[in-house]
Amino acid sequence: MSNKIISILKSNTAKKAYIIALIFVLFFVCNNMLMPWIVNKSGVVKVPSLVGLTLDQATRMLDSLNLESRDGGTRIDTKYPAGTVVIQNPIEGAIVKPGRRIYLTVSGGEQQVVVPNLKGRSERDAKFAIERTGLVLASVEYAPSDELPENTIMDQSLPAGMQVKKNSKITVVVSQGKIDDKVAVPDVTGKPFLEAEKILALNGLKVGQIIYQSSQSLLPNTILDQFPRSGELISYGDGINLFIVKGGEQKNEPREY
Repeated sequence: MSNKIISILKSNTAKKAYIIALIFVLFFVCNNMLMPWIVNKSGVVKVPSLVGLTLDQATRMLDSLNLESRDGGTRIDTKYPAGTVVIQNPIEGAIVKPGRRIYLTVSGGEQQVVVPNLKGRSERDAKFAIERTGLVLASVEYAPSDELPENTIMDQSLPAGMQVKKNSKITVVVSQGKIDDKVAVPDVTGKPFLEAEKILALNGLKVGQIIYQSSQSLLPNTILDQFPRSGELISYGDGINLFIVKGGEQKNEPREY
């Protein structure tokens, strides 16, 4: 009895294996022989892959397959350069009839922004305009001007109205006002405090905030640093902040002189 059951099981297993093998054979024949024959016989076309091609290349390929290219619009795309197909409809591999319209969406490249006119604006307003536009303020330069008041934008590195990529860098030049109303900051670093004070007074300036700091190499009351820096143009009567080597009786605290 057991031998008969085993024989039946073996017979069923062989039949299943035969059926599975037959299915694979039929699938192969249909997919690789029958379907292509039907496609060619019935006069239909398989849509090629067009993504990544230029619009001209994609159009020529569609023409060779008797398909019609249509404008599917433009979209911002950082992956594909401007003029390159990024979306196609129908998709690659779709089976369509000859003459079918294939819609192609083309990359417009990276997002473009229009450079605002910053000349004549205040430095603060210009910084806000740059941020709103999507540009990056690379640096701020200063120069005297007989025409524009102090803290007014007098020049910009990117011309107003120009279209540039988002996050492009821009430099602005800020007016320091009339040069007759300005004085160049003298260099007082390394000098004793009393001497630095006299130099500033001779140039129409005064001591501003004093900040005491420690130093192992300089004597007490020696100027370590200054702000504004040497050579900058500032108004007469302005104060210069001094960083001074502290002595034993002094505290490391800022104060107004």
